Amino acid sequence: MIPLFFLVVCAEGLVAFLLMVKIGPFRELMMKGLDQVKMRRATVLTIAGTIFVILLSDLFSLLKIQNKGSKHGAMTPMDQVIWRTNLLEATLMGFSLFLGFLIDRMDHYMRKLMKLRSNTGASTQVVERLEKEKVQLKEKEEKAAGEVKQLQKEISSLTENLKRLKMETAKKDDQIDTAEAHVVALHKQAADLLLEYDRLLEDNQILQNQLFGYHS
Repeated sequence: MIPLFFLVVCAEGLVAFLLMVKIGPFRELMMKGLDQVKMRRATVLTIAGTIFVILLSDLFSLLKIQNKGSKHGAMTPMDQVIWRTNLLEATLMGFSLFLGFLIDRMDHYMRKLMKLRSNTGASTQVVERLEKEKVQLKEKEEKAAGEVKQLQKEISSLTENLKRLKMETAKKDDQIDTAEAHVVALHKQAADLLLEYDRLLEDNQILQNQLFGYHS
């Protein structure tokens, strides 16, 4: 049992070392291997439970031998050999259980760390994309502001032209009204002149008739 647990402890120590220190592709290989082991979680728990029971049995034997030696004043050479053997087995089994738990936790936190790094990388890409969009939006905003200023200038120019045209139109309307009034006055004057002309024709006709009567 002792050589077997010694090999187990050495193997677990090597796995823990490869998980802690990145050496080529060995960390990824160890994590893939641990995935395969975790797929047989029931078997692993059964083995760990068996080792724990044996550990408790060895601890109980150590206490029993120690109590026996304290009763007799000293342990016999055979009891000392058994006590040391059980102590070595218990130490190796306890250390193997501890290393197994440590490896499990290291694998768990390594996966969390890799996930966080992946998320951080994705977040960095999102931030960079948002920064680019922000710069593009700023450029568009500046361009739109320039266009707005240009439109405001054009609107101001058109407003001034409209005011000028309104003033000119008002002047033209006044001139038209004046011309229309002048035309009306001329029509009235022409009508008066026609009446005066007709009256003069009648007076002329009357005079001619009178002169013709005198000659007769």
